[in-house]
Amino acid sequence: MLSNSIAELDRRHLVHPLASWRGHEKAGPRILASAKGATVTDAQGHTLLDGFAGLWCVNAGYGQDHIIEAATRQLRELPYATGYFGLGSEPAAQLASRLADHAPGDLNHVYFSLGGSDAVDSTIRFARHYWHSKGASERDQFISVAQGYHGSSVVGSGLTALPVFHANFGVPLDWQHKISSHYAYRNPVGQDADAIIEASVAELRAKIAEIGAERVAAFYLEPIQGSGGVLVPPKGWVAAMHAVCKEMDILFVADEVITGFGRTGPMFACGEEGIVPDMMTTAKGLTSGYVPMAAVFLSDHVYETIADGAGAGMVGHGQTYSAHPVSAAVALAALDLYEGGLLDNGVKMGARLMDGLQGLSDHPLVGEVRGRGMLAAVELVTDKAKKTPLPAAAAPATRIFDRAWQNGLIVRAFAQGILGYAPPLCCTADEIDQIVERTRLTLDQTLEDPDVRAAMA
Repeated sequence: MLSNSIAELDRRHLVHPLASWRGHEKAGPRILASAKGATVTDAQGHTLLDGFAGLWCVNAGYGQDHIIEAATRQLRELPYATGYFGLGSEPAAQLASRLADHAPGDLNHVYFSLGGSDAVDSTIRFARHYWHSKGASERDQFISVAQGYHGSSVVGSGLTALPVFHANFGVPLDWQHKISSHYAYRNPVGQDADAIIEASVAELRAKIAEIGAERVAAFYLEPIQGSGGVLVPPKGWVAAMHAVCKEMDILFVADEVITGFGRTGPMFACGEEGIVPDMMTTAKGLTSGYVPMAAVFLSDHVYETIADGAGAGMVGHGQTYSAHPVSAAVALAALDLYEGGLLDNGVKMGARLMDGLQGLSDHPLVGEVRGRGMLAAVELVTDKAKKTPLPAAAAPATRIFDRAWQNGLIVRAFAQGILGYAPPLCCTADEIDQIVERTRLTLDQTLEDPDVRAAMA
């Protein structure tokens, strides 16, 4: 009865993100009640392996006492401290220092916000301030990559290149531009890495020329495109995009909200490409999702240019909860766990996950398995040779998610028939194997659906 009452309160009053409001009124929520490690339990007592770490964020796993105790201690000592008026707190200062130590190159300055969306917004404001400070205020155009995701705020949703975030919102804005995704499985130039990189470089150069190099402020990318379907670029693609930006004196912004903090193996994915962004956004794994927090990393030259441009004046950007001491304490505790073995375990379990999912390649519905570390995807098709997506009638975003849930597994089921995986780094070998086994069961059941069988005929 209690569970039903909570569900009814939710249905009547709680507006859910990225949902059909009318659909939610009819269906109601699934109420989660508890979690530990990589397992969550709903209000009916049904236990599931969380193969998606909440929303790509519970990297350290649920119920980590070290994190809980750090939050509790900080709540007792100093539950809030503003960063305004030159005030600060010990955990925020320590966190900024430790993050700078882990960051690539000269990303030595850290601005804290609340989540990935406002971290991206902050980079846009910083980029504009940077160019104004250099006497180039005409540099007000921004470029991102199709099928990329950079938040759902007013300006971030315009950099995002997914139609659902644009419909009825009046974005992208006229200063936001796109180049094509590297999407190797469905790239018009084929799957050869060199051809994809060459095509992307040419398109970025053409887009810059179309806008005017003297007008372009910044270029944004994700080291791996998450919400676009876990699209992994060919090795060298990120570095090639970075090289073009350096040549053209365009700020390069790496969005590591999903890929940061061990998700792909190392602390930050940029390190794998050997590049240093001008700015980098992180969130999610920063606090393992326990409390809200994001971090924007600024390189020395970006920071110094903005600081010099403002001089004795104020840089007019801030948020009430920036550098929140409880969030900082949680992030410090999460870093302890990452440094203390979780990153290493994530590398081992990521290799096991990729091997296991690759073992599904022989399944009639599997077109491609891709990923890096504890970030993976299985793209489903009805014809492997033609790469024919699942029919819309199969409703993969709901039907496959529901079926996996019944099988004790949470995955991200994208509308285009892609299954996304991002398990907690604390997973055991048995839990990884169960994720793969339950995925195969879900695929076998989906293969028996009449509309899927008809599409394969």
